[in-house]
Amino acid sequence: MEALLKEKLNSDLKQAMKAGDTARRDVLRLVMAAIKNAEIAKRDDLEEADVIGVIVKEARQRQESIDAFKQGDRQDLVSQEEAELSILQEYLPQQASHDEIVTTAKQIIADVGAEGPRDKGKVMPRLIAEFKGKADGREINDIVTELLSS
Repeated sequence: MEALLKEKLNSDLKQAMKAGDTARRDVLRLVMAAIKNAEIAKRDDLEEADVIGVIVKEARQRQESIDAFKQGDRQDLVSQEEAELSILQEYLPQQASHDEIVTTAKQIIADVGAEGPRDKGKVMPRLIAEFKGKADGREINDIVTELLSS
């Protein structure tokens, strides 16, 4: 079964090509290529969650580039990467708030009976699965670490 998001990316790519929107066209081509590479590696079509994962990875790369270019004082490149990032974010699910992650983390910690930092391995997989594509893994990790340390 083909992912709906992948179909949307494909139709948006065609629209961008017809409209002459080169920035959107280029970003969507890169995403489609990354999805194709992931499918080749997996030797199967990607599920919807996997497609979102590829887009999240692409968005994270743009964010890291923005940070690097800001340090290098390259505002021209920062602007280009920010434009690409905003296009990618259109295809991502609504991001979870800090409070939502904390609330869910507390629930999962109670469910698995985690008592301290050594129980992090019981909590993280469930929390990451819950927020796949909706929250950054580093933020989830920081929240779990903080909750289990207190």
